[in-house]
Amino acid sequence: MSANEDQEMELEALRSIYEGDESFRELSPVSFQYRIGENGDPKAFLIEVSWTETYPQTAPIISMNAFFNNTISSAVKQSILAKLQEEVEVNLGTAMTYTLFEYAKDNKEQFMENHHPVNSMTSISNIISVETPNPAPSSKKKDKKEQLSKTQKRKLADKTDHKGELPRGWNWVDVVKHLSKTGSKDDE
Repeated sequence: MSANEDQEMELEALRSIYEGDESFRELSPVSFQYRIGENGDPKAFLIEVSWTETYPQTAPIISMNAFFNNTISSAVKQSILAKLQEEVEVNLGTAMTYTLFEYAKDNKEQFMENHHPVNSMTSISNIISVETPNPAPSSKKKDKKEQLSKTQKRKLADKTDHKGELPRGWNWVDVVKHLSKTGSKDDE
């Protein structure tokens, strides 16, 4: 079989295997992403596999450059890619995208054992607290309340009861007045 026929068969198989799987994403007919781990898992990562024209006789391109992986150190990424590349060498000449995704899922803990998530918010707050060690001067500023004139206050007090609440039914339609305007001429 030609490389294109192999790719078409593998594409069909991937679509049927991962149908409804939120972790799998087909970027194009020759490029796929798979999220290893659950959403919100600090050790989750995303693998992107792209087929070359001669795939599966030649190795696919494996990438971890997705924004999803921005908290993973480059050393850990390189380690994962090296282990995946070993798996590629073993499976060269056969359809291997599914095998690579499953291999990554099975070895997630081993891949991420040296991973320490980079929390950018923590480092930013540490920088800010270092730059401004004395927060007292900033606490002197108080937000100004909107100032009402005496007339505005009086009108507001007239509309509300002593608790500051509007009286019950303040926005009801005067039923008698309304009916007198819409009443029919048949009543006469």
